[in-house]
Amino acid sequence: MDCSTLLAHLSAYIDGELDDDLSEEAREHLATCHNCRITLDSTQRTILLYKDRANALRMSADKNRRLYDQIEAAFKKRTNPDKAP
Repeated sequence: MDCSTLLAHLSAYIDGELDDDLSEEAREHLATCHNCRITLDSTQRTILLYKDRANALRMSADKNRRLYDQIEAAFKKRTNPDKAP
């Protein structure tokens, strides 16, 4: 496996979706290619950071509803200023 082939299959490799033969080829390539190991590590870290951030940003249903109501009221006021509360 070369670098471009690994990059084409990187997402499937990370997700564990490659067949056994391609997974083995990817592992062999990663064992010898410093640049691809860095790419794999960076991609995995980015995914983890995104997941951590997404979990930290979750709102309760009540806060979500209040925010939606505020946005809706502001939109109505802006698009129809004479009928806004």
